[in-house]
Amino acid sequence: MTYKYELHCHTRGVSDCGRVQPEKIAKLYMEKGYDGIVVTDHYSPLTFYKKNLFTPEKYSGFYLSGYRRMKEYAGDRFTVLLGMELRHYATANDYLIYGVEEDFIINGGNLMTLLEKDMFRRCKEQGYLVFQAHPFRPFIVRCNPDYLDGIEVYNGKTDFKRNQKALEWAKKHGKLMSSGSDFHTEEHLARGGIITDRKITSNADLLEVLKSQEFERIETY
Repeated sequence: MTYKYELHCHTRGVSDCGRVQPEKIAKLYMEKGYDGIVVTDHYSPLTFYKKNLFTPEKYSGFYLSGYRRMKEYAGDRFTVLLGMELRHYATANDYLIYGVEEDFIINGGNLMTLLEKDMFRRCKEQGYLVFQAHPFRPFIVRCNPDYLDGIEVYNGKTDFKRNQKALEWAKKHGKLMSSGSDFHTEEHLARGGIITDRKITSNADLLEVLKSQEFERIETY
């Protein structure tokens, strides 16, 4: 038996660019035969500019609301895990962080102030994994590979040529690889993710699967 999981998803109400409510996202993915989603809402200036750009930690409840709503809606029918897509100030780089627990958001301070090296160190202390998202999109600078666990080598909103460059870069540096739809609208539904024979019900399960790389990447063009 195999299981299908989405690793890159944004909800309406948290990510400013998200257009679908979290409950509907879960429903749509269940209808597509997926077994779970990692909610990776943007933790970035674009998310917090309407709240407080410089003390986002005061709005952790707001940031977590999409994840919490989806999890409550899904119940035991569908796995919903917390992740994040972190962007620092004054950059276009995005980093997908897997294994995230709520306490990291609530008590972690302003995560947008961290530089890549500090971000990686903080995540390693927690046992999390750091992937650079869509690293060959315009205006993005590739991170020092020493500060990455992996690369998103397939992104459902990125063209074939740029995804191929990401794949080659990941292979060159011996990094873990991932795939995600980068869901923002219904048009992006089920474009990416992973298929594995290991059921994922917790962040610990997710981290084990990503580290093992024992899965098939979903890639749709």
